Amino acid sequence: MSPSPDAVDLGSDLVVLAARLVRVVRRTQQLPPGFRVLSLLDELGPQGVSALAEADHCSQPTMTTAVQGLVAAGWVTKEPHPTDARSSVVTLTDAGAGELARVRRRSGEAVAARTTHSPEDLATAVAVLADVLGPTRTTRTDPGGTA
Repeated sequence: MSPSPDAVDLGSDLVVLAARLVRVVRRTQQLPPGFRVLSLLDELGPQGVSALAEADHCSQPTMTTAVQGLVAAGWVTKEPHPTDARSSVVTLTDAGAGELARVRRRSGEAVAARTTHSPEDLATAVAVLADVLGPTRTTRTDPGGTA
């Protein structure tokens, strides 16, 4: 059964408005360098640099530089891959998770300051988005990014 035209139009509006909301919130804060990488690691779990570059739609050298900065900040670790000596696995640290939580809290404050909707209305919006996205944490059998 195909979705109704109204559902398609509303789905399109949801995507556009969600993207605009993210841009508005990002403009109100100074995000730490590599924030997107922290977010990807939170979503995907430990990953190889190549897999992170693919997920972020950037080059491997660009991701390598980003990961180096995050390692220096103590927000991720980079360890040798257990089965492939040519690659490594990047993992979010407790400090990185804390930084991610701090930035997300500030984002939540920015959204809350912009709305007159009740917490119940916001909970409904969150539930709809969560349902559309489905499970966001995936399990990779190969952290090197070849699986």
